[in-house]
Amino acid sequence: MTLSERIAAFRAADLYVVITEDFCAGRSSLEVLDACLAAGVRLVQLREKHLEDRALHELALLWRERCNAAGALFIVDDRVDIALAVGADGVHLGQSDLPFAAARAIAPELLLGISTHNLEEALEAQSAGASYINIGPIFPTGTKDVPTGHVGPAMIGSIRPHLTIPFSCMGGIKEHNLDQVLAQGASIAAVVTAVTAAEDVEGAATALREKILAGG
Repeated sequence: MTLSERIAAFRAADLYVVITEDFCAGRSSLEVLDACLAAGVRLVQLREKHLEDRALHELALLWRERCNAAGALFIVDDRVDIALAVGADGVHLGQSDLPFAAARAIAPELLLGISTHNLEEALEAQSAGASYINIGPIFPTGTKDVPTGHVGPAMIGSIRPHLTIPFSCMGGIKEHNLDQVLAQGASIAAVVTAVTAAEDVEGAATALREKILAGG
């Protein structure tokens, strides 16, 4: 796919599942990925910060095969090199990761998403040419250490009117508080444990997707 086709596919997504094996309740990331794809999730991210390069590359190849078969966008956290090596669709960058300009120079056709925590960071990412941004953490979360703390759902409403690029929202989003996110104009919710740690992964992903598609 071209970059424009990937951006269009991102805009059409609803649930964005970020999978880290440590948060998969004893299951493999591939097992959880398969259940998400079976639920119709078409936007997934592999986030494994502590795997050695060879192991991450081998795992990412298996993810690529499954995502290709399902027609899902496959994002790799942080690692532009791994994403390019396996033919992933994109990379998600944090504020302290490889600078956006450097990532875009070597990956002109990949989705490049950037984590943002306020309007200033969001506008800076958009101006730089980010494919999408993520706003968060919306609620308190135990899956990521964020010195700034959670920003609250109102942050979505303050940033959204200024955006021309798609965005997702992340951080402590569960089925019981998803309506607060949707009420602020979000249409793509990014989650970790709400799906990956669920007893029934496919069922949890399906329930969240249905709520997003229904607008709350």
